[in-house]
Amino acid sequence: MIDWPNVTESSYEELGLKPEELQRSKCVLGFIPVIYYSVLLCVGVPVNILTAVALCRLASRTKKALYYYLLAVTGSDILSQLFIIFVGFLLETAVFHRDVPKVLLHVVSAAEFAANHASIWSTVPLTVDRYVALCQPLLHRQISYPARARKIITAVLVLSLGSGVPFFWWSDVWRDSHPPTALDGVLIWTHVTIIYFLPCSIFLVLNSLIIHTLRIRQKKQPCQEERGPPRRLGKTTAMLLALTSMFSVLWAPRTVVVIYHLYVSSVHQNWRVHLAYDLSNMLAMLNTAVNFFLYCFVSRPFRSAVRDIVLLRGGPLHPRRALPQQQAPTNASISSLYSGNNKRSQRDSTPLSPRRNKKPS
Repeated sequence: MIDWPNVTESSYEELGLKPEELQRSKCVLGFIPVIYYSVLLCVGVPVNILTAVALCRLASRTKKALYYYLLAVTGSDILSQLFIIFVGFLLETAVFHRDVPKVLLHVVSAAEFAANHASIWSTVPLTVDRYVALCQPLLHRQISYPARARKIITAVLVLSLGSGVPFFWWSDVWRDSHPPTALDGVLIWTHVTIIYFLPCSIFLVLNSLIIHTLRIRQKKQPCQEERGPPRRLGKTTAMLLALTSMFSVLWAPRTVVVIYHLYVSSVHQNWRVHLAYDLSNMLAMLNTAVNFFLYCFVSRPFRSAVRDIVLLRGGPLHPRRALPQQQAPTNASISSLYSGNNKRSQRDSTPLSPRRNKKPS
């Protein structure tokens, strides 16, 4: 980011620092990161709040676990924007400079990593849910319902909060002049494993299985034309593939730069690594503000919900057509279902009451 010196050259000499310790890579971008993050924050937070309100309406209207998972992703993105962009990049760098207690900086660092982990790992249950829905539809009807989705989301958020605690000791790569220590190496590898390698491996495996399943169904399509239209790739699955692919692309540069900083050249000493680190952070944070446009492009119900919110209109409280996968499993027995159907059929076949046919006197 931007270099904000607190002391003069004479004060450095009074502290007895060596010339090689005074060498610091300059920020080539200048004030561009501050402007970029300010615009991203002013656009991203309102857009994500609008997304959260629209997803809340869809979740209460359809009772689908999918919208609860998307709502968790959106809420985690809002936390990432507040802690990482607003507090981490803007307040610490552009407002507070370096006149902040180190303990507060470390606490903010732990909160930033916790929000970051929550934003990324909220997508993992969504991916698993879509895999089960496509490859094991009968099992999906039994295990996917809002109550279980809320429990899974709560567990992910708690684990993400706990995973941010070790990063209280994360070193400031922009200002620390010493080379990375053994503790820095452990934290860096833990960080890149949690935020990139492990979730991307899960995305790669599950998405590959989804694509493999779709290819098998396409091969069997000529044999199933007589039975009925074959199942095609739904918009929800396409949105999931786009969501995970976009994350993998936007976060890859930052992962490479962090490992390069650990083994090759430090961000503090090499201006090229400093520039690459700034650009990779800007690219990674873009991932917290683009999901709204992806949802609008793919989902018609989401566009309708957003339109109702913008126009201050209240949408229907109940869905027009309840699909089997949208209903949570109940404890009703099969006999009760048959009895309900028999009662309805008897009511439909019963002739009109004599009161209706009776003419008024």
